Amino acid sequence: MGNKPVTAPDRCFAPVARRDATVLILGSLPGRKSLELQQYYAHPQNAFWKVISSLFGVASSLPYTRRLKVLTSNKIALWDVLAAAERPGSLDSSIVPHSAVPNDFAAFFRAHPRIRRVYFNGQKAEGIFRRRVLPALGQEFGIVYECLPSTSPAHAGMTFAKKLDRWTRIKETT
Repeated sequence: MGNKPVTAPDRCFAPVARRDATVLILGSLPGRKSLELQQYYAHPQNAFWKVISSLFGVASSLPYTRRLKVLTSNKIALWDVLAAAERPGSLDSSIVPHSAVPNDFAAFFRAHPRIRRVYFNGQKAEGIFRRRVLPALGQEFGIVYECLPSTSPAHAGMTFAKKLDRWTRIKETT
């Protein structure tokens, strides 16, 4: 009678990264469309791939595997802060805090020792990382962290041009 159905937590994908990566872009957790298609940033209204294509001069219509290669060939890794969490729907604001399990960043940074910059795709990813991950990492890895505007369609308060302008930081540091 007042019991809520138990739902399986959403799970992130494996990181997209070569050992020579110098930059890591972190989202919070894949949304429904991404989980359905098993692709990072698969929602057609998410501006992530449009931003990446604009920055690196490639067509946004490239197949997914080629888009990932654009990132890795520019020494950019892609992952999520959370390994798993319960989240009804796709909004980051719906993540159930007590269910959130962060990824193992100490192991990741040890396996990718050249990463010196982490860019967060939005404030939610940054907030979770700073609360749940950074205290355990400390300054061991000498990494600079910076939050960029979310490319999510839920973050409609900023134009694409302004988002792209802020995201140029990635190209400047690769």
